[in-house]
Amino acid sequence: MATVSLSSGVRSALSSLGSTKTDAQQAQFRLATGKKVNSAVDNPVNFFTASSLNDRAGQLTGLLDGISNGIQTIQAASKGLDSITNLVKSLQSTVKQAQNDAASNRPKVASTVDLGSANAAFPPTGSKLDIALNKTLVGAAAVDARADDPSTGGTNEATNGSVGIAAGTPGTNTNAVRIQAGSTTYTFEFSASATVRDLVNGINGSGIATASVGSDGKLTVTGTGSDALTIETGLTDDTTGAFTANATTDAARLFGTADNTAVTSASNSAVRSNLVKQFNDLRDQIDGLARDTGFNGINLLGGDKLSITFNEKTGSNKNKLDIQGQTITSANLGIGSAVDGTATTAGDYNIQNDTDLGKAADALTNVLTSLRSTASQLGSQLSVVETRQSFTKDMVNTLSQGADNLVLADTNEEGAKLLALQTRQQLSQTALSLSNQADQAVLRLF
Repeated sequence: MATVSLSSGVRSALSSLGSTKTDAQQAQFRLATGKKVNSAVDNPVNFFTASSLNDRAGQLTGLLDGISNGIQTIQAASKGLDSITNLVKSLQSTVKQAQNDAASNRPKVASTVDLGSANAAFPPTGSKLDIALNKTLVGAAAVDARADDPSTGGTNEATNGSVGIAAGTPGTNTNAVRIQAGSTTYTFEFSASATVRDLVNGINGSGIATASVGSDGKLTVTGTGSDALTIETGLTDDTTGAFTANATTDAARLFGTADNTAVTSASNSAVRSNLVKQFNDLRDQIDGLARDTGFNGINLLGGDKLSITFNEKTGSNKNKLDIQGQTITSANLGIGSAVDGTATTAGDYNIQNDTDLGKAADALTNVLTSLRSTASQLGSQLSVVETRQSFTKDMVNTLSQGADNLVLADTNEEGAKLLALQTRQQLSQTALSLSNQADQAVLRLF
C-alpha cells in the first residue's frame, strides 16, 4: 500500500480540526450530563470525594424515614395523653356531681313530736307544749295533775321552754343522747330542766351533726357528713360515764319513739348510685384509649420502647434516642372503681361516702399532675427529635451541594466553549480546504 504524504499545511489543519472536534465532543457530553467530572479519569480527587459525600447523604436520607416514624409515634402518644386527660376531667366532674348530691342529701333524723314551748326562741311563738304531747313525755297522770292544779294554771308542763323530761336517778345516772356517724360517736348529757335550746346546743356540739327546730316545732338532726346517722337516748353512769340505751327513760321519746330503738338515717342516694356506672365506664375508656395509641407497632402508652437513630455511624459513635414508654391504665394511674356501698377492694371508692369521694377527688387531681408530667416529657423528647430531623435534612442538602460543587459543570461556560469550538471547527475546515487548494495548484502546471 502506497504511503500518502500530506503537506505540512494540510497536516496542521487536520490536527487542529481533530483537536477541536475532541474538545467539542467533551463540551457536548458535559452539557448532556450536567457534570464536568463523570468518572475518575476526569478528576479522581473530585470524583471520589463527591461519591463519599453522596453516599453519606444517601445514608442520612434513609435515616429520615425512621426519624419521621419516631415523630409520629411520639405524637400519637401525646394525643392519647390529651384524650386521657379529658377523660380524667370527666371523672372529676362525675365525682363533683356525687359530692354536690351528697351535700344536699345529708342523713336526717326528724322528730315526730312538737317541741314548741312558751319560750319565744322556739316556734310556735308564745305557745305552750301540747298537753297531749306532754303526756307522752312525762306521763299522763303528772300532766293531768298539773293541768288540774289551779296554782299552776296548767302551764308547768312547758315552763321556760323545758322539754319536760323526767330526771335520771340522782347519784346514779343522768339523761343522755348518743350520736354516731360512721365510726365516730358523741355522747352528751342533759338534766330534767333542759330546754329545747340545750338539746339543740348539745347536738351541735358533736361536730358530726347539727340540730334545728322547724316552724312546726319538730326537731331535725342532720349529719355533717354522708355516713349513716344513728341517735340513741338513754342514761350515762355517773361513776363510769358509760352510756346505756334505756327504753324506760322519758328521753327515749324525744324523737317520737315509744321505746329506745335507735333511730338511724342513711344518706344513700339514687343519683349517686346512677353515677357509679358513669364513673366506671369512663375509667374503662382510659384503658381502651391507651391501648389504641400505637403507631407502626409501637405504643408508648403501652410500655413499648422507641429507638430513633440520628446518624450513620456504629458503636460508640452511633447517636440515637431511646424513649421508654409507660403502661398507662386506670389501675396504674391510681384510679379505683366506684362502688355503691362499702368498698371491699383497696383503692375503690364508695360513691355514697364523703370520705371516699374526697379520696377520689384527690386521686384524680394527682392523676392529672402525673399525666401533665408525662406529656411534658414526651413534648421535650418530640422537640429533640424534630430538631434532629431538621438538622439531618439540612445536612443532606449540605452534603449534596458540596458533592455537586465538585463534579457539576458550569453550563454557561460549557455552552460558550462549545460555540467557540464549533466556530473553530468551521475555521479549521476552511483552513484545510485552503491547504488542499494550494496542493491542487500544481495540477495547473499540467
